[in-house]
Amino acid sequence: MKNFSEISFSGKKVLIRVDFNVPLNERFEITDDSRIVAALPTIKNVLKDGGSVIIMSHLGRPKNGPEDKFSLKHLQKHLSALLGVDVFFVQDCVGEKAQKAAKKLGVREVLLLENLRFHKSEKEGGFSFAKQLSGLADAYINDAFGTAHRAHASTAVVAQFFPNDKYFGFLLANEIASLKMALKNPEKPFTAIIGGAKISGKIDVIKALFEKVDNLIIGGGMAYTFAKSMGGSVGKSMVENEKVLLAKQLIEEAKEKGVNLVLPIDSVNAHSFNNNAKTYTSDILEIDSNYMGLDIGKKSIDHFSDIIKSSKTIIWNGPMGVFEMENFSTGTKQIANAICSATENGAFSLIGGGDSVAAIKKFELADKVSYISTGGGAMLEYLEGKKLPGVEAILA
Repeated sequence: MKNFSEISFSGKKVLIRVDFNVPLNERFEITDDSRIVAALPTIKNVLKDGGSVIIMSHLGRPKNGPEDKFSLKHLQKHLSALLGVDVFFVQDCVGEKAQKAAKKLGVREVLLLENLRFHKSEKEGGFSFAKQLSGLADAYINDAFGTAHRAHASTAVVAQFFPNDKYFGFLLANEIASLKMALKNPEKPFTAIIGGAKISGKIDVIKALFEKVDNLIIGGGMAYTFAKSMGGSVGKSMVENEKVLLAKQLIEEAKEKGVNLVLPIDSVNAHSFNNNAKTYTSDILEIDSNYMGLDIGKKSIDHFSDIIKSSKTIIWNGPMGVFEMENFSTGTKQIANAICSATENGAFSLIGGGDSVAAIKKFELADKVSYISTGGGAMLEYLEGKKLPGVEAILA
């Protein structure tokens, strides 16, 4: 891997692709700066070397050009405070304004470019757009794992304009190293926990994991599609009816491959999708027709936890229930606790995916797992065995 820790950036202008796609409240204040904090070591390394830094990122999903609510200017003050230097901001990422601002940039100074996605060419992987970005700097670093699976101009195309000066940042290098550690030669037993609302989008990763894991635990909304495929009555629970047959096939495939596919035994059910709804716990295959499953029950928690605690390698993507509601957060919290317990006993644990990361932070357990991935989609595609364009561009 082309890590830059032994490269000198003294006197150079370095274009760094980061993932500053952070949540903002209605006052445009950052509510979770984890992604910014994760990129700081790379930025600080270049500054310490005597280089100057030009930061580029996307924020949100702007539809038609510039939108104030998606402007990276809202991040400028907070980034300045975190870095301990004044961060300059320019209202575009290409064109005359950007070129002038980059040219003016002095040693150990930082320039934050405007949102890349204000230009359609970014998502289209535009060659000309990437070339314009490359003209701002002498070297390129990709430190945005969250977008490494996208073949965008700033991740997959711009690198070619720096044939001898393109590098992985610390964050991206650590992400790939951690995923390799989990997948290439995992210590056994190897357990994957896949949760979340739907099977859709996770079919390929489930199938890919069948080739690697000893145990595959299923939780969250997708568990009810599996329950229905087993002839269960799941009431008003979330079910992908078009995936019921597929769920049945996945159960059979797991048996054929000798994988222990672990499904919930019981379910915490609610009369409505509301934290204060009337609840009761039942067998997951016997949910009252007027109720919906919103969390796993105690039997499932105990069974899942026993498997997790005896594992040596653990990957977790997706919550066990609607953890955002206090009364349906127990399953997710207890599974997180089991992962922390296994980690304390020497297991390697990797957590990825927005909801799983949000959950582990909500329960204040982030420092008790081995690694937290900053990219849910990128992590899933890596687990599937796909090549990530942002990674391949640096290796090319």
